[in-house]
Amino acid sequence: MERIFLSAPDISGRERQLVEEAFDSNYVAPAGPMISKFENDIKAYTGFENAIALTTGTAALHLCMIVSGIGKGDGVWTSSATFMGGVAPAVYMGAIPSFVDSDISSWTMDTNVLAEALETANKKNNLPKAIVSTDLYGQSCDLDAIDALCQQYDVMFFSDSAEALGAIYKGRHAGKGSKAAVLSFNGNKIISTSGGGMLLTDDKEFADRASYFSTQARQPFLHYEHTELGYNYRMSNISAAIGVGQLEMIEDKVERRRSIFNRYKSELGQFEGVDFMPEPEGQRSTNWLSCMTVDPNKTKGSSGDIIELCNQEQIEVRPMWKPMHLQPVFDNTEFFGSGLCKTLFETGLCLPSGSGMADDQQTRVIETILRVLKA
Repeated sequence: MERIFLSAPDISGRERQLVEEAFDSNYVAPAGPMISKFENDIKAYTGFENAIALTTGTAALHLCMIVSGIGKGDGVWTSSATFMGGVAPAVYMGAIPSFVDSDISSWTMDTNVLAEALETANKKNNLPKAIVSTDLYGQSCDLDAIDALCQQYDVMFFSDSAEALGAIYKGRHAGKGSKAAVLSFNGNKIISTSGGGMLLTDDKEFADRASYFSTQARQPFLHYEHTELGYNYRMSNISAAIGVGQLEMIEDKVERRRSIFNRYKSELGQFEGVDFMPEPEGQRSTNWLSCMTVDPNKTKGSSGDIIELCNQEQIEVRPMWKPMHLQPVFDNTEFFGSGLCKTLFETGLCLPSGSGMADDQQTRVIETILRVLKA
């Protein structure tokens, strides 16, 4: 039986042509015209003034920490419902992470909890140096609310938009309005360069510093001269060529994933105890992953039952992100909120959502889940 993956790469064929062009140019290293084109295309699509193509989204966020001077003992608050790559760069710098709960209306960072935590921290003269929000499963956080709080308390604001290329918030792209946003082009993302990331910012000086550190912090001499330590974080021209081809189809990919989500919601959301990720008014989620929750007190099966049966049937279904404040590596780390993100993890599922998934494959997924819900 053919396995249905959670979010397989969706390749059009155009990527091969562009990779061949890159090979023909003999630019196969982290330099070449495809990198510039990919960066320019991303800028045109997202509206950001500066874009730096990098090896990973984690590298992009690490550069944000470096350029911002995040250091040992500094507080960096992030969404608890996130991937490790949204937290680890702060720890690389010796910063102390704290985690913020999810909001019921969006599943992204709860801005009411954030406001209360910042007010308390301000009274204690213990404000964080930066906040990193997560655009979860293709849905933007409440950019305006978080930005207003960060300006009120003079805290830097970074947007982990790794999962949200193509997401729209009040008419602008996800992350637009933060100091800098990061994207991921990992193999399972809405567009893929096999592996890669991007740093986006409207601050030219910030972008120049990030670019400098991404190329080993080399000084402008003919020989290799270094006064600071840098990193080898630049994307290759070959990877960028794949990205150029992938980005040409981004709107088709977004609409396909939204269509997949809407079908799941229509055919499975009718059951009591089954809910799907909400989409706040004024936003467009990409539905990078279609996510649902199953209340075992109201349904005939649990999220675990669905995962078990689907995997038996060669269908990849996974739990939602385990909150960072529950990860053993962050044991006893400060957490703000009531624990909604924990409930989402315990009851939530990520369903196959790739834009290349065929209708009959989605039918197979739905029919398998129905065997649990109708048992």
